[in-house]
Amino acid sequence: MTPVSSPEQRFAQARHILTQVFGFRDFRPPQDAIIAHLLQGGDALVLMPTGGGKSLCYQIPALTLPGTAVIVSPLIALMEDQVQALRKRGVAAAALHSGASSAEQESIDENLRAGQLRILYCAPERLLQERTLRLLRELSISLFAIDEAHCVAQWGHHFRPEYRQLGRLRSLFPGVPRIALTATADLHSRQEIQDSLALGDAKIFVQSFDRPNIRYRMEQGSNGREALAAFLQQQRGAGIVYCLSRRKVEETANWLQTQGYSARPYHAGLDAEERSAHQRAFLAGTCQIMVATIAFGMGIDKADVRFVAHLNLPKSIEAYYQETGRAGRDGKPAEAWLHYGLQDLLLLRQMIQQSGASAEQQRAEEERLQAMLDLTEEIGCRRQRLLRYFGETLAKPCGNCDNCLQPPPLWDASEAAQMALSAAYRSGQRWGVQHLIDILIGRDTPRVRQAQHHRLGIFGIGRQLPPRDWQQVFRHLVARGHLQPHPEGSGLILHQSSRPILRKEQRVWLRAAGTCSVRPRQRSWS
Repeated sequence: MTPVSSPEQRFAQARHILTQVFGFRDFRPPQDAIIAHLLQGGDALVLMPTGGGKSLCYQIPALTLPGTAVIVSPLIALMEDQVQALRKRGVAAAALHSGASSAEQESIDENLRAGQLRILYCAPERLLQERTLRLLRELSISLFAIDEAHCVAQWGHHFRPEYRQLGRLRSLFPGVPRIALTATADLHSRQEIQDSLALGDAKIFVQSFDRPNIRYRMEQGSNGREALAAFLQQQRGAGIVYCLSRRKVEETANWLQTQGYSARPYHAGLDAEERSAHQRAFLAGTCQIMVATIAFGMGIDKADVRFVAHLNLPKSIEAYYQETGRAGRDGKPAEAWLHYGLQDLLLLRQMIQQSGASAEQQRAEEERLQAMLDLTEEIGCRRQRLLRYFGETLAKPCGNCDNCLQPPPLWDASEAAQMALSAAYRSGQRWGVQHLIDILIGRDTPRVRQAQHHRLGIFGIGRQLPPRDWQQVFRHLVARGHLQPHPEGSGLILHQSSRPILRKEQRVWLRAAGTCSVRPRQRSWS
């Protein structure tokens, strides 16, 4: 393609490439503004939801500007998919990563020096090798694109330490425009991306994070498998089921197969060839359900995923948003369903406490987890709270989440919460939820009797509430941080935030689960 000089001519050529190479009639805002900014030599930070057309924001400038564009990408599978798609469109592209053979690397080097490659995908580790940097300094580089830029966030769920070194590109290649792109980043992560990548002067483009075609549904309970079965009976088409551990991935995939579903596991413990085979089957449609950890999904180009289900609580809203964003990329209706239980909350909080991170880092992780818990506990429009986390305001309730479609009836759990907190305190703050529930409902187990807890004044005080409602009460108290895991044991301890509840200064309202019409009997117990 013949290089052009003026910004107007370059943008006209970009529009021609959009039509002739990619087959689209027009840009989707803010693609046009981003591309125009890059063609004028500016740096950009782009926050655009999954399916919003991020790749075109750097692929079209790469084909418009003279020279070779370098695209930094974290996953080999993602790079290979992008290269294959570009080659099918007649674009000279290649990928440089640890999976490339010596012969492939030599061929890529020769093509680069000969000016025959327009787009080079490169893993961050390979890009930062001195050998690669020397080669690139010999070439005419048109731009650098840093895809999946949230990998720079040190305490994010996709952290890649090499990403934090990519700020060197500014001094090594002065004058070469750079663009960083991500589908999810809160205000803190955005600042971290800017600082680490030396993009302080970059223009920030933020597209709406709203995915109105995705219906958000969240459930609490102890039997996730039973709830998943009920959810899947309502679904058609392909979907992803996310689990927190590799073991649960394997168990869930095996169970789904016994239920007649075409399901396969995907996690980092599988060898590369098996993971690749499962991914190919899912993309080809021969596998209906991929059961996976967060190792699966980043950059997966499958537009017709009809549902994303979570069998465990994600660590943050960023993680949840990115994973649910893999549904409905074709713009058609899709479902995002989440089921979580009390053990999820306790496990995630224990993981933070035992991470070995600094106090500041633990606080940041705790804040992210708390925001996710607040979303699950939301009794109003979930989409409004979700978007508010990313700094966006939705004027009216969305009408397409569980709370909007069926506003939950509420019950006043204030007295039950006081009882639960009192049970934890009076039993010594070193017992788990099940033991505390046994005390409250008056279950005279050997463990209760051995600990002499049948002699407590609160023994049996809550027998009029069924155990699953007590589970709900404890889930709420843990989710809000009023009860926290003991740092040296498996029990629960009271946080100072529980005092207003115990003093009857703060009401606790919970969604009714269908069995909460019976209230604890009125008696003096405090």
